[in-house]
Amino acid sequence: MPIADYNPDVLSCLANLSSDEVFTPPRVANQMLDLLPSDLWCDPNARFLDPCSKSGVFLREIAKRLDKGLKTQIPDRQERVNHIMTQQLFGIAITELTALISRRSLYCSKTANGKYSICTAFTTPEGNIRYQRTEHTWKDGRCIYCGASQANYDRGSELETHAYEFIHTEKPEEIFNMKFDVIIGNPPYQLSDGGFGKSAVPIYNRFVQQAKKLNPRYLLMIIPSRWFGGGKGLDSFRKEMLEDDRLRKLVDFEDASEVFPGVDIAGGVCYFLWERDRRGLCEVTNVSKGQSVTAERKLDEFSTFIRHSQAVSIVRKVLAQKERSMSERVSSRKPFGLPTNAKPQESGDLILRCQDGEGLYWRTDIKVGIEMIDKWKVITSYVGYDHAGNPGSDGRRRVFSKIDILPPGFICTETYLVIGAYNSQQEAENLVAYMKTRFFRFLVSQFMYSHHITKDSYAFVPILDMNTRWTDEKLYKRYGLTADEIAFIESKIRQMNNDGANGVDEPNGESEDE
Repeated sequence: MPIADYNPDVLSCLANLSSDEVFTPPRVANQMLDLLPSDLWCDPNARFLDPCSKSGVFLREIAKRLDKGLKTQIPDRQERVNHIMTQQLFGIAITELTALISRRSLYCSKTANGKYSICTAFTTPEGNIRYQRTEHTWKDGRCIYCGASQANYDRGSELETHAYEFIHTEKPEEIFNMKFDVIIGNPPYQLSDGGFGKSAVPIYNRFVQQAKKLNPRYLLMIIPSRWFGGGKGLDSFRKEMLEDDRLRKLVDFEDASEVFPGVDIAGGVCYFLWERDRRGLCEVTNVSKGQSVTAERKLDEFSTFIRHSQAVSIVRKVLAQKERSMSERVSSRKPFGLPTNAKPQESGDLILRCQDGEGLYWRTDIKVGIEMIDKWKVITSYVGYDHAGNPGSDGRRRVFSKIDILPPGFICTETYLVIGAYNSQQEAENLVAYMKTRFFRFLVSQFMYSHHITKDSYAFVPILDMNTRWTDEKLYKRYGLTADEIAFIESKIRQMNNDGANGVDEPNGESEDE
């Protein structure tokens, strides 16, 4: 292509503000807009709102569609553009900078009434894309609207507050004082909550819930997929979403870089279409490496949302046996009541396994998990092997970073979970073998939307007799899995060695990126 003919879309070239405030590529914006009924583009009365505008890409792409769809009804181009810009398109920017960028994208001018604006009907610089500095409302060190930490975000006027206007009000309908047919956006994802390390509270769920308060005909948003598994601040949101039969389409990307190149978002991302006036099954599309699989599903069939439609039949077969769940056996996050930073004592009658190694500890100082101390214990790290819970470049997971056996008289900190405790070493070794099967790790992986593997992650794994040494072949036969189901499991989970001293695991001759 001659250089003179190369005219890149500037909105596909913008650097992201952060991994939590990500610009939406025009290609993705149009894929989302394609979910809407085509007759909307011919409706001169339809109103559209982006409540978290960053680049203005959604409003710009909607304007293009309306410009084409309203040609017959409003033949004069300038009249048509003025009508679309003043009567149909509205935005709330997340910062003063993104307000300017959004106006530049939509009006071709950072001021809506400027010399170069394509709309000649505005009388104010803002047009219909507003930005109003908003302050957090603090109570007990937290914002009552978004949960942000006062220590982190109580700032002077020279800095952005990150108190987004749309979610910092009890009455979002009063922002524009009008009804909207479509609300669409890519909200900020999280804010620091002042907790340990890089602790953060999700806020994208608040944008979704606030948008529903406005009762639009259609709601589309692109958000992290982490809500599938619930967790911090998301359990009630997950329940609300999965039980809402107006969620009609869900498009999920396990690898966020397929949507946002160069951006690492634990658990992937998804976008959805919610329809006020239509109820029924949800059309779920899973996209991986450019290939997609679509199926209609009832979203709340299981305790967690099962990401891949091909996994549903496998989980159904396992649960149909009505066996007890391993989540009943797995310990709480602190098996012996000891935090991650607990250290060995100068003397003691037990051996403590901690992050930095092993050392002595007194039995009399242990108040939790006493019944497990003198048993053979199988442990694994609370943090999974796979980066941010995401699969490797081959699309497969290893799941566990380490599996080990603690003999009687050994204890551990919350770095580890105790998966099972037994009277004999043989039973413990058989549990290690069970955990290393692809079958076991596949069922655990259905809950992996971050790098943490909690007690609840074992909910689909059945408790089996540990006097038997289980293999994938025995398990596939026990649950009647088909060749296609077996192939799917093995396409998602890496092989692991079933030997190694004391249960420590290593890949079975497979590189992590093969």
